[in-house]
Amino acid sequence: MIFSNLKVVELASVLAGPSVGQFFAELGAEVIKIENKTTLGDVTRTWKSSGEATDDRSAYFCSVNWGKKSVVLDLYQTNDQACLHRILQKADIVIASYKPGDAEKLNVDYTTVSRFNPAMIYGNLTGYGKDNDRVGYDALIQAESGFMDLNGEKNGPPLKMPVALIDILAAHQLKEGLLVALLQREKSGKGSYVEVSLIQTALASLANQASNYLIAGITPSRQGSLHPNIAPYGEVFLTSDGKKILLAIGSDKQFENLLSVLHISMDSPQKTLFDNNEKRVKNREALAHLLKTSFAKRPSTELMPLLHQQKIPVGIIQTVPEAMGLPEAQALLLEQNGLRGVRTFIAHREGEKNHSLLPPPHLGEHTHEFKQE
Repeated sequence: MIFSNLKVVELASVLAGPSVGQFFAELGAEVIKIENKTTLGDVTRTWKSSGEATDDRSAYFCSVNWGKKSVVLDLYQTNDQACLHRILQKADIVIASYKPGDAEKLNVDYTTVSRFNPAMIYGNLTGYGKDNDRVGYDALIQAESGFMDLNGEKNGPPLKMPVALIDILAAHQLKEGLLVALLQREKSGKGSYVEVSLIQTALASLANQASNYLIAGITPSRQGSLHPNIAPYGEVFLTSDGKKILLAIGSDKQFENLLSVLHISMDSPQKTLFDNNEKRVKNREALAHLLKTSFAKRPSTELMPLLHQQKIPVGIIQTVPEAMGLPEAQALLLEQNGLRGVRTFIAHREGEKNHSLLPPPHLGEHTHEFKQE
């Protein structure tokens, strides 16, 4: 594996930092997860759904902690701090998510660690940057960055996304920064400090919604699943067999093919309402009513093959269990000792196969390996 000689120390908890740690574990790195002895480790070990019957490895914890070793330490104790420093001396990468100022109190900040390991790359996740001591929570960042204001039905309240997506996006940002730092180290031999904040991650991820405001002067608003610039895109229609079908039409040709499959013949007045995307966006409610009637007359089993044959972007809305049953999901599934999970790194590289990973560790499962060094 490409990172089989890499040692990563994870001083992070919850989702963003641990997601980065699992990424490196999946690519062969040794990932040592340092957990707080006094608080019984990563807080997500106890984040269990109602009725969930798991041990100290909750389903949430297991989502991003495959392939790691768990070491429990009390960093306010001299011996444990010395143990961590011995581990850090051999580290290639450190992943931290301390509130600004806390790493310094524990003597595990970049300035301190780089003195005895100048080749180490230190990745730091914060909520609002290193000069702001506010703790970053995904839900708050969604609220403050505009995501919640965009999410929800047109006349409904703002909604939080059902996945901590800002944490996941921040993890990707940090991975990219750390990989760039590794390339730089290959040239210079020197380590570096990489910082990613949740708030800047969210703002950078607004993408076309940000440019709609910055360039076109349009304040984005809640539209449910609808796309602000394209129609019919995001509209959902019910078929005669009860399936919900979502459209993602992006061109006039795709729209013409859709009408053909649905056997919709437009008269001249109708054509003037829908003959290009700008008009379809303007008249999307009338268009949705027209399409709704046609979809309701036919079953998905008949429509889906025809729509796919005509290269029309369309999909059936599925539950998570249905999605996990897809053929594409099978190559991503992890399974060890009765636990199941999903890989976080999905790129296919020629000539290299996925390797098996250690199951998510019990709290302190590997402490003895490192305290005996």
